[in-house]
Amino acid sequence: MRMRIFGSVATVLVLAIIALGAGKSESFTGVVSDAMCGAKHMMDGDAACTRACVKKGSAYSLVVGEKVYALHTDDKAALEQLDKLAGEKAKITGVASEETIEVSKIAAAK
Repeated sequence: MRMRIFGSVATVLVLAIIALGAGKSESFTGVVSDAMCGAKHMMDGDAACTRACVKKGSAYSLVVGEKVYALHTDDKAALEQLDKLAGEKAKITGVASEETIEVSKIAAAK
């Protein structure tokens, strides 16, 4: 009986530690860019440059002030929305981990 209780308590503690370690979803507002260029595009037109760099393999990014976050998503609809918002202000919701945001929601920012 004591082993069963101990096992249950240990399981609850492990799950609590995992939950605390998981990132909290946040919202970030900035300009949709690409990871290669960040805030400084090499071609004329931020949107055209972003789309060209993404087609060549660069990831989308979000420029928030001086910080550039790489955006990660495998969702085709989200990638299409990022393409539409290239060079424009967007509100990205997701879990940030250092320099990357795991995207859960995308919206045009006003």
